[in-house]
Amino acid sequence: MKLRSAVLLILLIIIVDQSLKIWIKTNYPFGHVMNLFGMPWARLYFIENEGMAWGWKFGGEWGKMILTLFRLIAVLFGSWYLTKIVKQKYSRGFIICAALIYAGALGNLLDSMFYGLLFEETTYSHVARMFPPHGYAGFLHGRVVDMLYFPMVHANFPKWLPVIGGEDFEFFSPIFNIADASISIGVITLLLFQKRFISHHEHRTHAEIEKEYDSKPHVI
Repeated sequence: MKLRSAVLLILLIIIVDQSLKIWIKTNYPFGHVMNLFGMPWARLYFIENEGMAWGWKFGGEWGKMILTLFRLIAVLFGSWYLTKIVKQKYSRGFIICAALIYAGALGNLLDSMFYGLLFEETTYSHVARMFPPHGYAGFLHGRVVDMLYFPMVHANFPKWLPVIGGEDFEFFSPIFNIADASISIGVITLLLFQKRFISHHEHRTHAEIEKEYDSKPHVI
């Protein structure tokens, strides 16, 4: 797989991810936006994530900046690694998975770096404008926009269970975005098919070594 193909895939994911985020943020306040295809369990529900996955955060403003810098370092490393595996002719599946993970990380990094500067504060009653005189936060302190919500099952845990007995249960409860989905698809696919990807690469490597050896003149 050529590097150009991987870059095009990354650009496609970034464009779709950022377009949906900007559309949601400039047209709706926090909360329910709409049901997808009329299905109550597939929704657009606008929230912002101030920290890591699942909304975790740490260390206040300094923690937020450290998290954004960590994402930046991860993306820079990903740029080098993606170029390396393309040059070393890893399998197409492995490169696609790496590109999906890279695109997702970059998509969320853009939110963290620039959204605080580009947008007003969003509330449950106020829709943010883009390019205001003053943004809602400084550089590296933006919040990640999430909107995909699929609460497929609502139930209660059996009362006989310790601690959580009788509590509400919802599947699937996380609210995420296209970038998160890209990372998850890349990681899950790697975990499921890593042996096939690695064996394919090793087979290619051995075959290339043998081809190079056979092409050289041998002295008897």
